[in-house]
Amino acid sequence: MPELPEVEALRDFLTDRIVGHEMVRVLPVAISVLKTYDPPVTALEGREVTAVHRHGKFLDLTSDGGPHFVTHLARAGWLHWRDRLPDGPPKPGKGPLALRVALETGEGFDLTEAGTQKRLAVYVVHDPQEVPGVARLGPDPLADDFDEARLAGLLAGERRRLKGALRDQGLIAGVGNAYSDEILHAARMSPFKLAASLTPEENRRLYEALRTTLTGAIERSRGLAAGRLKAEKKSGLRVHGRTGEPCPVCGDTVREVSFSDSSLQYCPTCQTGGKPLADRRMSRLLK
Repeated sequence: MPELPEVEALRDFLTDRIVGHEMVRVLPVAISVLKTYDPPVTALEGREVTAVHRHGKFLDLTSDGGPHFVTHLARAGWLHWRDRLPDGPPKPGKGPLALRVALETGEGFDLTEAGTQKRLAVYVVHDPQEVPGVARLGPDPLADDFDEARLAGLLAGERRRLKGALRDQGLIAGVGNAYSDEILHAARMSPFKLAASLTPEENRRLYEALRTTLTGAIERSRGLAAGRLKAEKKSGLRVHGRTGEPCPVCGDTVREVSFSDSSLQYCPTCQTGGKPLADRRMSRLLK
C-alpha cells in the first residue's frame, strides 16, 4: 500500500507534470472506483489543474474554479504516468485499469488496481473535507507544528499497542503497515508496547524515528518517476517484508507476527530484548 512517503513523491511528480494543464477527459473504467456522483466526473473536464495536495494517503488535484479530484490508492492501487495516452477510449474489462485522466497535451495518467478486492477510490467533491477518510484524518506527522509534545498528547491514554496506534489514520495521518514497522525498529520499541506507557525519553525516541524514517523515505523517492517508487520503497525497508533476513543493525534474524489480513516484522534484539513475540495465528496453524 502506498503510504505517506510514496504519496508525497507522487504529489511532487504530478505537480511538475499537470499543474497548469487542462483535464480534457476523466474516464472511469471500473464502476467500483467512483465513490461520488454529484458533482459529476465530467465537471472536471475542460478545467486547469492549479495544485496537487496530499492529505495523509490521499492525493488531491485542485481544478480552476471547479471541484477537487481526490483519490486513495488503497492496498493494491497505483498511478501510471503516460507520456502519450493510447488513442480511443479505454475498454471496460477484467484488467487492472480503473480510471484514466487525459490532458490537452496528449499526456495523462491511469489509475490501476491489482487483485479482486476493489478498494481504489476516487471522489469528485467541492471540498476535500467532504471525503469521509479525509475528514477523519489526524495531524500530519511532518507538519511544522507536529512536535514531541503533540505526539505525547496523542498517545496519552491510548490503551492500544504502538503498532495499532501508529497505523490509525484518525490519530496520525499517513503511516501504514510498512512504515510503522520501520519507525518502531528505528525507535528500538516493541510493536506490542502500550502506547500510553511511553516515558518522556521513549516519546522522544519515537518522535525522532517517526520524523527521520518518513523524511528519509521521501528524500530517497524525490525526483523518481512514478513507476520506480514501489521498488524504491521496498529497497529502503530494513525490517518490513524481510522475515528471515538478518537485521541490518545487529544481525539478528527478523521475525514476523501474522494476523488475519496482514503481518508485522521486527528484530527481537533491537526491539524486544531478544524475546520473540507470540504469533498466535501461526501457533494455531501448527497444532
